[in-house]
Amino acid sequence: MRDFTDLLGRIFISGIFIFESYDSLKYYQTTLEVLTEYGISWNQKFLLNTSLIFIIFGSLMVLFGYRARFGAFLLMMYWIPMTFIRHSFWNDPLPIQRDQTIQFVKNIAIAGGLLTVLLNGTGRYSIRKLFATTRV
Repeated sequence: MRDFTDLLGRIFISGIFIFESYDSLKYYQTTLEVLTEYGISWNQKFLLNTSLIFIIFGSLMVLFGYRARFGAFLLMMYWIPMTFIRHSFWNDPLPIQRDQTIQFVKNIAIAGGLLTVLLNGTGRYSIRKLFATTRV
C-alpha cells in the first residue's frame, strides 16, 4: 500500500509542475511580463528558460521515478525561491495578505512533498526499479 501511495503522491506533485511548465510555455510573453512586475529584470529569458528546463525534467523524473531524488532537487531549486518572490505576504497590503499567506503556505507544503521524495526515493513503482529487476 505504501508503494502505491508513493506513486500516487508522485503523480499529484509532478502534475502541478507539468501544468506550470505548460502554462509558462503557452503564455511565454506574459510570464516574462510577470517577471518584470516582480522586479526580476536581469536576464529574464535565461532565467525563464532555465526554470522551464528544471520544471520539465524535474517533474518527468519524479513522475516516472527515474532519478526522482535529483528531479525533486531540481524542482525545489525552482519552487522555493519562486515561492518567496511571488507570495511575499509580509510585504503585501492587508486586503490581499491573507490570500498570499495561504498561497505561501500551500507552496511550502508542496516543497515538503518534494522533500519527502528527495529523502525517501520512489518506492517499488518506478522506471528505475523496473530496469533493476528486468533480466536481459
